[in-house]
Amino acid sequence: MPFHRRKGWEIAESRVTAEAVFMDRRQALALGAGLAGGLLAPGVAMAASKVQTDALHPYARNGAYEAGREITRESVSSEYNNFYEYGTTKSVAAAARQLVTRPWLLTIDGMVEQPRQIGIDDLIMAMPREERIYRFRCVEAWSMVVPWSGFPLRALLDMAKPLGGARYVRFETFHDPKMAPGQRAPFYPWPYIEAVTIEEAAHDLAFMVTGAYGKPLANQFGAPLRLALPWKYGFKSIKSIVRMTLTDKRPKGLWEAIQPAEYGFWANVNPQVAHPRWSQASENVLGTNERIPTQMFNGYGEQVAGIYTGLTGEKLWM
Repeated sequence: MPFHRRKGWEIAESRVTAEAVFMDRRQALALGAGLAGGLLAPGVAMAASKVQTDALHPYARNGAYEAGREITRESVSSEYNNFYEYGTTKSVAAAARQLVTRPWLLTIDGMVEQPRQIGIDDLIMAMPREERIYRFRCVEAWSMVVPWSGFPLRALLDMAKPLGGARYVRFETFHDPKMAPGQRAPFYPWPYIEAVTIEEAAHDLAFMVTGAYGKPLANQFGAPLRLALPWKYGFKSIKSIVRMTLTDKRPKGLWEAIQPAEYGFWANVNPQVAHPRWSQASENVLGTNERIPTQMFNGYGEQVAGIYTGLTGEKLWM
């Protein structure tokens, strides 16, 4: 008899969502599809509000994405953050309260069928929303596990309708030194820029985040819209995104521009390749201070390793 070996992200039939829950979710997705049609029509403006989108939480958890470790306590993960727009220490939560997240527009441009701007709440309403539990590995050798809420980046690509020649997806953070005192520092090339290949962006694991811990995203996590790429070092998961550009030229991220010998384009997690100033073989787990071995691709190798087949000569691990 035929034998089916489940892939890493597939789940057993016994864990399939109950029909009643599915039908409720299906209705929500149908509403989202209708909104998307309006969003994409020239001259048509939607009017979703933060009140409406906040009320959507918590999102239904997708059990296919599990971290294999305990979720980091919110009281820990929300008080230990890199957000250089608000300071160079990890204690930026208080300063990040200055971040104004409404109104907030996402610009989609570059090599797309039609450039457009979308309000964050209209975007949230239009997307297939879910919660996923992901491991997060910082290039500084600390880690956490977070229940992110949001939608697949691939769904946003479908909305953008890239042209055939597009090879990269470039993301850009807001630039407002009055609101973000860290952006007054002259030695950083603001705004924060990061990018991935279009193949990486279309992967199942690439996730656009609008919430965490069952509620809207806290400012210090990168509200109202950030990226989550769990197989890469954390600096690739850009925060507070205002622009997504499709291009045929490889963009250079902020950290790569500052120090290309330490922070490259790919930045895939590899315990065998040390950072120039420290080992990547192990990581400190936030909340427990346990030191554990780091996994190749942060434990997501079965899913993503195939993306990089044949890329000889590329520095995939820095």
